[in-house]
Formats: sequence, structure tokens, C-alpha cells
Amino acid sequence: MLQTHNEGMVRVLTLDRPEALNAFNGVLFDALTEGLLAAADDASVRVAILTGTGRAFSAGLDLSEVGKEVDPPVHGSAGLFEALIDFPKPLLLAINGLGVGFGATICGLADMAFMAQSARLRTPFTSLGLTGEAGSTTTFPSLLGHQAASWMLYSSAWLDAEACKSAGLVLDVFPDDRLAEEVMGRAQAIAAQPLSALLHSKALLMGPKRERIRAAIRAENAVYAELMGGPDNVEAINAFLEKRQPKFA
Repeated sequence: MLQTHNEGMVRVLTLDRPEALNAFNGVLFDALTEGLLAAADDASVRVAILTGTGRAFSAGLDLSEVGKEVDPPVHGSAGLFEALIDFPKPLLLAINGLGVGFGATICGLADMAFMAQSARLRTPFTSLGLTGEAGSTTTFPSLLGHQAASWMLYSSAWLDAEACKSAGLVLDVFPDDRLAEEVMGRAQAIAAQPLSALLHSKALLMGPKRERIRAAIRAENAVYAELMGGPDNVEAINAFLEKRQPKFA
């Protein structure tokens, strides 16, 4: 589910469900949460990188498990969101392939994001009869500006890597075969700085934002509870599972 390794003082966390496009089920939510908590507590780690295996960064929530009886997660999405908001060290994303839903909104919870040239991002919430999540209704306007954030969250459209860079969702774009090397180079440059300075800098940057992101998540969750299982959402999920276009009322 999650592979981890260190390169010097950089911890690399790799989502490893390529057969499911690294979509998040309960087990992966828990695994990444535990991975972040461990990296936060490890004094030998100064920077973390999150990436994925295969052709996807993450396809977001694993819809194939919706409605099935599975063991409840320990942390779940709520625990992962908290771990990301509170992560005390620089967190870089190396978006190696397509990112959908949380695979895109996580950009708002990281310090820097980088994309492979062939990667694409999409926030398909309106097409699912839902709204943005993971605090994206506040983090995206901050990153992209109001109009670009509105387009991405309203339209459910795909954005290619260059469009994501132009909009400000990611910092830079690299050829696919150089993404890991380029992001690691930037992570190592940050990791060469003293840990105390990095921790204090992150605290100052994130301090004013943390409660605002949490408030956005609470508001988003309330709307989710209202819309999830509603007729538009049910039709969207059925259409996805049946591989057809949805027919909204």
C-alpha cells in the first residue's frame, strides 16, 4: 500500500496500489497517515516527498468500495487530513501521473507540488453531485486565485501539467523520466538547512492557515453529508461503475 525509504534526511512516501491507480481505501488512508506521523516524529527526517507508482499519482477515493462492508479505518480521511495540516516539516509532492479528487486537492495541503509532463489533475466533485473537499474551497483560491479555482472546482475539467503550473497549483513541471530526480534535488537542498529553522519556518507559514483549512473542511463535510447518497450522487456513482455517462435530473 505504501512504500517508504530515506535518501539522507529526505523521507520518500510512495503510494503503491498501481492496480487501483493508487486510489484511497481505508487501508491506504491509514497507511499514509501513519507514514506522515512517523516522518514527523523522526528527528533524522527533515523533508518528506509524496509520490505514486504506476501511471497514476492517485485516483482519489476508491469508489469500488462504496457500499461494501469493509473494516473501518483507524484514521480514515479525517485523520489523514489532520496529519497533513499538522505535518511540521516541508512536504513536497512529486505528481507522477494522473491525480483525481484528493489526488489533486492534496496540492493545497502540501508545501510544494511538482508534476511530470504527462500528468493531469482533475477535481470531479460537481460531476459526482458533490463539492470540493480536503479544504480545497479555501486552499485553491489561495493558490490559484478566485477565477482559476472556481473553474477547476466547478467544471470537473482536466488540467494538464502546464496549465496547473500556469495556474499556480504546482511549482514546476519536468519530463517524466526526470521528475523523481528533480524533486529529490529540491528536497535535498531544503534538507541541507537546519531542522529548527525549517520547523519554525513551517510553523510561521502554516500557523495562520491551519484553522482556516479546518473550518473549510468542516463546512465541506457538512455539505458532503447533505449531498452524499442524494439522487445526483447515486446516479453519478452508478454511471461510473457501469461505465456510462450520468443522466442527471
